[in-house]
Amino acid sequence: MWPRSVSSLAVADHTIDIAPYSLEVGPGRFIKTIAYNQQVPGPLLRLKEGVPVTVDVVNRSENDEMVHWHGLFLPPDTDGAMEEGTPHAPRNGRVRYTFTPEPAGFRWYHTHTFAGHDLKKGGYTGQHGFLLIEPRDNPARYDREISLGLHDWDGVLAASDDGSMNPSYEISTINGKKMGFGEPLRVKQGERVLIHLLNSSPTEAHWIAMAGHQFEVIALDGNPVGHSKKVSMLRLAPAERVSAIVEMKNPGTWVMGEVRKHVMAAGMGIVVEYASASGKPQWVQPQDLVWDYLQFGAAPGVKDEVTEIPLVFESKFAGHGAMDRWLINGKSFPDTKTEILTEGRRYRLAFKNRSKEDHPVHLHRHTFELRQMAGKETSGILKDTVLVPAGTEVDVEFVANHPGLTLFHCHQQDHMDNGFMMLFRYA
Repeated sequence: MWPRSVSSLAVADHTIDIAPYSLEVGPGRFIKTIAYNQQVPGPLLRLKEGVPVTVDVVNRSENDEMVHWHGLFLPPDTDGAMEEGTPHAPRNGRVRYTFTPEPAGFRWYHTHTFAGHDLKKGGYTGQHGFLLIEPRDNPARYDREISLGLHDWDGVLAASDDGSMNPSYEISTINGKKMGFGEPLRVKQGERVLIHLLNSSPTEAHWIAMAGHQFEVIALDGNPVGHSKKVSMLRLAPAERVSAIVEMKNPGTWVMGEVRKHVMAAGMGIVVEYASASGKPQWVQPQDLVWDYLQFGAAPGVKDEVTEIPLVFESKFAGHGAMDRWLINGKSFPDTKTEILTEGRRYRLAFKNRSKEDHPVHLHRHTFELRQMAGKETSGILKDTVLVPAGTEVDVEFVANHPGLTLFHCHQQDHMDNGFMMLFRYA
């Protein structure tokens, strides 16, 4: 029986098959996981902005599953969150969804289920894939494009200094492979390569550099930035995406990978090889971790009339050997307050992070504009996920223009599972 959000068309445009999979991350090193279409990342879905599409989701795993279309403006019953009312794909069952993809840009799709202490479920698995929504008009300022996904594997719960438990990982990969295993990125001198980079890690932020090259950042979370800029390093919190053009003008064999030595040693790197180049891949170790959203923004400009909603993030110690409980305005989901929105009104979410951990917070079904960070105002930075550092305040604004239940949560799997969620509801 099809849910009410799905189509009865005989043939779907795309099929996502959820099933157990043994991923070879290195020579003879396999990870047993759950994946889409027997590959990690899942298949790249290229959809056209504004053109309806039908997707079958077939679930051959042992658990009910949910596919979230991250970054799209979809109705709640299609978006892919149980809390919004989307039908799940039952164990050994299927669902079929028809939707109109928008906005254009680099999005992604992934599981949206509870994992708790089971680090073989939810975001800890290989259930993630690239989603490119092609614009109606594409100026094509590049020669070709490449999509790369960062992920961490073999998680275990490890005690922090205060006795709370947090996930820790043994293996880190790019596109499901440790550095040196699998094919390098082969490039030609003079090419302008558009790299779409996704952090699908369940809990970890990553810093990425490419030795001998710079990234010209043109989009964050699939949305063009107010001010493009060349940088030596990218930082991506869980669920964030960066689209950047790299000019291939330094022939040789290089390494693109995680700046922190222990994470690169765990495998997060890939060889970049120019045509006719030879020799050992070269890496230049940066000395600092450098990143600032504000460098891509524009002047603040005129302030619109806005309704402010303060959201305070705090943790609650749950005991030695347990993961912390997370609170928004003093409450954990499902007891968090459901905020009421009026369609067409502009809202400012005033994030105040009183905890000792950073939080990549995500608003479903909407795009927001970064307006203030650490006391500095900005505009023109449009995102769906933003990292709110520990002990800081960040303000974002959005227009309530997609009626229906809307989920807000931290995109760290352990934080989301332990209460860091709330809902917005339109009046």
